[in-house]
Amino acid sequence: MDTLVAISDNIWNPMAYFALAVGLFFTILTGAIQFRRLADTFREIARPKDSEDGISPVQALLLTIASRVGVGNIAGVGTAIAAGGPGALFWMVLCALLGAASSYAETVLAQVFKRKINGEHRGGIPFYIQYGLRIKWLAAAVAVITMVGYGLLFPGVQSNNIASSAEGAFGIPSWITATLLTIVLGFVIVGGTKRIVGAAQLLVPVMAVGYVVAAMVIIALNWEKVVPTFELILSSAFGTHQIFGGIAGAAIAWGVRRAVFSNVAGVGEGTYASAAAAVSHPTKQGLVQAFSIFIDTVVVCSATGLMIVMTGSYNVTAPDGTVLVNNAPSLSAGPAYTQAAIDTIMPGVGAGFVAVALFFFAFTTLIAFFYIAKTNLVYLTGKDENVVLERVLKAGMLAITFYGAVESADVMWTIGDIGYGSLGWINMIVLLCLAGVVRKVTKDYDSQRKSGMNPDFDPEALGIRGADYWVERKAAKRETVNLD
Repeated sequence: MDTLVAISDNIWNPMAYFALAVGLFFTILTGAIQFRRLADTFREIARPKDSEDGISPVQALLLTIASRVGVGNIAGVGTAIAAGGPGALFWMVLCALLGAASSYAETVLAQVFKRKINGEHRGGIPFYIQYGLRIKWLAAAVAVITMVGYGLLFPGVQSNNIASSAEGAFGIPSWITATLLTIVLGFVIVGGTKRIVGAAQLLVPVMAVGYVVAAMVIIALNWEKVVPTFELILSSAFGTHQIFGGIAGAAIAWGVRRAVFSNVAGVGEGTYASAAAAVSHPTKQGLVQAFSIFIDTVVVCSATGLMIVMTGSYNVTAPDGTVLVNNAPSLSAGPAYTQAAIDTIMPGVGAGFVAVALFFFAFTTLIAFFYIAKTNLVYLTGKDENVVLERVLKAGMLAITFYGAVESADVMWTIGDIGYGSLGWINMIVLLCLAGVVRKVTKDYDSQRKSGMNPDFDPEALGIRGADYWVERKAAKRETVNLD
């Protein structure tokens, strides 16, 4: 376990600053498009899909949120505060605001270089590595890593938190939760893409809205602590607080670490769902996916963090092992902090509420994880259906879901951190290499919007190679016009 922790720290400590730098770079490159085009973002969310195939922008948004809003929004926030102090919350939000530009960039690339396979839009990291960077071996390697990660490793983090919270709240043994969760997940993923999207579309709004409303009620009941809480967070973030001043570096590292784990901006997780959306211009879906980062971190994670800090339901331990705050000696970092925060207002309710919220958050993440794993399988095989390999993937995911629910939480979290961090390094470097494409697409969208047009993407006019889906789409539209 010590070896795994050392590997994880070596990956994440420098990446905390790299992720912020990449987000800042794309914010500048795109003219802060995640902020200046908010009106367009809301319009695109409400817009129906632009063709009969693919899924709508809002369906892609919900599928992405399903993968992003998971245990990181409850348990991850608690671990960030425990290791980095209240200041970690500031860096989580800043990382999200800048990371929205990274999410925009990777989504644009996923749309530009996607392919249509058996009537479904498929795209993501390996697609834009192969057709954008033209490095096929790297694309194949990333596809294998991603398929193994999302299909056979990462699900364990989600199922572990579902089982541990259910046992703590209701006394349900982990093996019973593991069995029931595996059965229900199997029912959903066996149903294919339509059932996966349908489940996400049904569950995501319910879970997110319900959780945030509950958090807002608790914050409102502690309204007199709002200003002191923000002062504490800011002073801790910048090292001026008398207690937390010495761990400002840890606040940055853990704030960014848990922000990236939660919203995965720049890691490429959202590229698979966003590529499936049927839109007339890549920037349209880029804006929608950038907004999902705001929902995940600025709204949901912040709600969790404010509840915890405002009610004092946390402990903080410095990197050298010194205990700086010991408000709740009996609590372990993670969902227990959120449970305790809720219990300060509604005694006895916290454990059950968090257990239910974690189930919905983590279950929808598991659904999205399978979609991501399958998309990488499709990339590797070149076809949408490979019965044998898909059955192996489903069996493996169900097995790790069961195993993760009964395994040590520390092991699952560390494995997840290593996997996300490794993918993040690869994807963010690729994004920087393809920044020229992102710039061209963004300028094209801005130019068409300035002319009062509904932007329509033509890669050939921009000198972008490898965007075969869009070239074929243009040819099909031309042929339709000629027939008319």
